[in-house]
Amino acid sequence: MAGTRDDDAPSSALFDEQHSAEIVAGSFAATPDPRLREIMTALVEHAHAFVEEVGLTTAEWQHAIDFLTETGQACSGTRQEFILLSDVLGVSMLVETLNNRSGDTLTESTVEGPFHLLASPRRELGDDIDEVGSGEPCLITGRVLDDRGDPVAGAQVDVWQADADGFYDVQRPGEVPERNLRGLFSTDESGRFWFRSVVPCYYPIPTDGPVGRLLHASDRHPYRAAHVHFEVSAPGVRTLTTHLFVAGSPYLDSDAVFGVKRSLIREFAEVDDPDRAEEAGLRNPFRHADFPIIVQREQAPPPAATSDDGR
Repeated sequence: MAGTRDDDAPSSALFDEQHSAEIVAGSFAATPDPRLREIMTALVEHAHAFVEEVGLTTAEWQHAIDFLTETGQACSGTRQEFILLSDVLGVSMLVETLNNRSGDTLTESTVEGPFHLLASPRRELGDDIDEVGSGEPCLITGRVLDDRGDPVAGAQVDVWQADADGFYDVQRPGEVPERNLRGLFSTDESGRFWFRSVVPCYYPIPTDGPVGRLLHASDRHPYRAAHVHFEVSAPGVRTLTTHLFVAGSPYLDSDAVFGVKRSLIREFAEVDDPDRAEEAGLRNPFRHADFPIIVQREQAPPPAATSDDGR
């Protein structure tokens, strides 16, 4: 009969438990942006399925709202608690990996982390990024090549790291120089880079906020394996965000943000050679790590179409 409705069919105007996801997802059906429509539809469907699967209580839902509110309130100009939350849930690493599949040739990517908050100072090749002078000295060298094996001259190599005590500069304002252990370098004509630093230490992610309480409640440790951050960019290549991990560091197999990939672990070998130390500008003995980096060339756009008369 015209004007009647099948009782089993969902309605956009009426809510019912059995069809909740379908009803709410349907409200996004007219979203003009097809990608936004796809994302919101899937988000609603998975969220409703999750609520039903765990039988979420009203009190638990309110606790989740409070937790997310506190997460936002913990963010500041030098702290990003939402990135930290994404990191400890493994979401950051999954997104990073899905969008930067490396195959067998490219350097693998990993998370940027919550401490890339300040622009690194421009430095010359060979400069020391440690302005404090504490910790075990090291020389870090490498070469940026593209996936064809050609050197990438003039590539921007942005580096930042924790100190020998496991702290970033932004965690010690007023105690260490701003932008300590950060540097922005340009590769030479052969794609090479080198700089002096100190061997970084493993460290805990911030635990004085809601994410720290979540880890404590889950009986998870907050530690990251020792590493140096790298972000490599150049015209015509895909920007790479990655880490150089210190071989032998604790927590390589249980990194709090799941950021370790085996191919990124390198030995920081001891060099006991006064002549090499003097040449590098470091006290003897020192540590040396070599980190070759292979980036992906962007595909050239297809040639513009021409008319039959060549125009």
